[in-house]
Amino acid sequence: MSEAEKTVRAASGAASSKQVDGRVPLESALGQTTIGESVVTRVAGLAAREVPGVHALGSGAARAIGSVTQRVGLGDLRTQGVSVESGEKEAAVDLTLVIDYGESIPRIADAVRSQVIKRVEGITGLAVMEVNITVNDLYFPGDDEPVEAPRVA
Repeated sequence: MSEAEKTVRAASGAASSKQVDGRVPLESALGQTTIGESVVTRVAGLAAREVPGVHALGSGAARAIGSVTQRVGLGDLRTQGVSVESGEKEAAVDLTLVIDYGESIPRIADAVRSQVIKRVEGITGLAVMEVNITVNDLYFPGDDEPVEAPRVA
């Protein structure tokens, strides 16, 4: 191995192991890593769904359309109700949630915010600057049960 190769390996090893704010940087002496918004969107959606009390993501119309497109193989429920803006080092996440009735909305929002930040920063290395949450509906047990038609006409 030449001296130049040793120098590059030493520099890249130092750069890749060096942490910035507890995160591994997306740039090193050997190149740059770019994280697509679709990746951040999926991570954020999955992280939000991990929190107990979150019934679904997205507005009622988006959930209905998503259900249809999913059946024909076009939709992805993991990204429904999630909007992300990301750059080279930072990301901002907007979520639309449906919360189970009886749960504390502020507690669920705090838990979702923490989980999304933890997962996105841990998986992508991007710093999450904000997680904005809109709660647009409550889920009541029995909402998914079909309405029975009267037995007598």
